[in-house]
Amino acid sequence: MVFYFKTVVNGREYMIYMGRDKMENEDLLRWGFPEDVWFHVDKLSSAHVYLRLNKGEGVADIPKELVDQCCQLVKANSIQGCKLANVDIVYTPYPNLKKTGDMVAGQVGFHKNKKVVKVNVEKNNEVWKKLEKTREEREVDLQEERNRREREEQEELKKQKKLQREMEKLQIEKEKKEREMKSYKLMNADPEKCTSNQFDNESDAERELVDDFM
Repeated sequence: MVFYFKTVVNGREYMIYMGRDKMENEDLLRWGFPEDVWFHVDKLSSAHVYLRLNKGEGVADIPKELVDQCCQLVKANSIQGCKLANVDIVYTPYPNLKKTGDMVAGQVGFHKNKKVVKVNVEKNNEVWKKLEKTREEREVDLQEERNRREREEQEELKKQKKLQREMEKLQIEKEKKEREMKSYKLMNADPEKCTSNQFDNESDAERELVDDFM
């Protein structure tokens, strides 16, 4: 079972989700999307909360209000953290998560620590309760969701490549027509406007001799 939450910030809709327990967290760690951002209470046990960004957005683009919503959700779903007035919460892009074979279920590390952001958050039940009202529980095949996304991405890439080839073909045809038009104009130039360079390189004396001969 995966819990999904919806929120709208700055006119854009976002989905936030988390697993029910540590075993489902393992599936989330395995089948996340590249645009997901992972949230967790620092140094304490908590739920693994994921924010799915819109394509083209990165961690630096997340509005402060949205960060706070994710933080309040992860804090409220920490057995220890929910009792504290404030806690440190870390978040990082999903691709930065590292899982090795010697880690227990739910444990995770990072490829690059510099990509991990830490914030201190004070309890705000109003923000958490507002998100809770949108909660939806779903039985989902996370692997199939990821596979479907990858298929859609491949299809989009094929469309872009096809469009690029068509644009290149049109450009080649355009350049070919321009060359043909230029060649046609040269072949059909007005003879009366053409000037001879017969005497251009002759001296005045040579010109006089030619005139006398004529």
